Amino acid sequence: MLCTLSGEAPQVPVASRKSGHVFEKRLIESYISENGKDPVTGDELANDDLIDLQSARVVRPRPPTLTSIPSLLSTFQNEWDALALESYTLREHLAQTRQELSTALYQHDAAVRVIARLTKERDEARDALSKVTINAGGATSNGDAMQVDNQGLPEAVAVKVDATQEKLSKTRRKRAIPDDWATAESIQAYKPIETSKPFYPGSRSLSIDASGDLVLFGGTDGIAGIYSLSQDKIVQALKGGSGAITDTLWIDGKSAISTENGLIKIFENGTEIANLSAHAGEVRALALHPSQEILASVGVDKSYVLYDLSSLNAVSQVFSDAEFTAAGFHPDGHLFAAGGVDGSIKVYDVKSGANAASFQLSGPIQDLSFSENGTWLAAVVKGQTSVAIWDLRKSAEIKVLDIGNRVESVRWDYTGQFLVAAGPSGIAVQQYSKSTKEWSEPLRSAVPAVAVEWGSRAQSLVSVSADGVINVLGQQ
Repeated sequence: MLCTLSGEAPQVPVASRKSGHVFEKRLIESYISENGKDPVTGDELANDDLIDLQSARVVRPRPPTLTSIPSLLSTFQNEWDALALESYTLREHLAQTRQELSTALYQHDAAVRVIARLTKERDEARDALSKVTINAGGATSNGDAMQVDNQGLPEAVAVKVDATQEKLSKTRRKRAIPDDWATAESIQAYKPIETSKPFYPGSRSLSIDASGDLVLFGGTDGIAGIYSLSQDKIVQALKGGSGAITDTLWIDGKSAISTENGLIKIFENGTEIANLSAHAGEVRALALHPSQEILASVGVDKSYVLYDLSSLNAVSQVFSDAEFTAAGFHPDGHLFAAGGVDGSIKVYDVKSGANAASFQLSGPIQDLSFSENGTWLAAVVKGQTSVAIWDLRKSAEIKVLDIGNRVESVRWDYTGQFLVAAGPSGIAVQQYSKSTKEWSEPLRSAVPAVAVEWGSRAQSLVSVSADGVINVLGQQ
């Protein structure tokens, strides 16, 4: 009776219930603790499956002295057999590992191909979605709006752009500062002189009409209002729909609003006269061409749209590679700037839609404003406390104004010497002196604001807070 593992007579013999083979107890228990299987059949085996066998104590024979040639040959043969068996086992394990590795690599390659295909399909679907346009409709639409895509302006509209540029570019640099315009000394004396009650919570923007008395703004409930500064009350309420009001604009006495459900509505004397919906998604900002005859809008569908206000139809739609968040026309009207969530400001040729220049900032563009000098562009990144000034001639950032508090809105005045920045912590006015080529800060006020505009002749500042409170700063 020999041990199956050692091939020697066992001192403490035991038998396996699974295979019936005899083993040395200490050897089989050690094997079970490491592998948990029967070494002969490969079946699951535990110590409880071992049966003790009774036998007379065997005297272990003396080991061979390896002093004779037969003993040496026998030992060498045993060693060779063990080596051959081990080599065979290793080759078997290597083949099995190679097969498992080949299967894993095949599965990984298949998974990569599937992911690449799904990513491509996702990108194609996103691109197709961004180019979906919805024609203007509804009872107040003025006929069917024209669906356009990345094309130049119609000839009649392009003529208006050229005429406006020729007229304004000749007079802009030569015009003098009006005699009754605000000065740094007068701005230093600005204090809060009027504060309304909260009207439209969630307000994002405001616009002041040419008279300087009517303020257009709205909130998250889809209602916009016209607030009279002289009467200190809402004189007209305008229904924008179910979405929040995202931007407001005065167009030659008419009021325009944009909403997060993609609509742009134009009202005259409180009556809706146009309902434009060229964007597939939220409209983020509006801008009015200096001719007062072209309206621009930007949206989350990565496009900007130009509308001919004489026909109230979309005449051009230009797509980009990122959602737009802010917009503005150059003072001469031949350029249009749109800021995106990717931190880029793209400057387009209004007539052709070609990208004339690009500026890169560190985050989503919160607001931008062209200076009346025609060469500077102010922009602010969402959540930041500084305002970047870019020179269009050099295509370079020439100044960073540290306001010290978060900035939500920036606006140049008509003369191009004052820049107002507003945010939740207050309003600050920065002044650039051409004679000294230096910046100064004539005003800092703690009035909270999400949007700000210059009043008539810059003799006041009108702002709206996130709670829908209108504040006026001026001389008391």
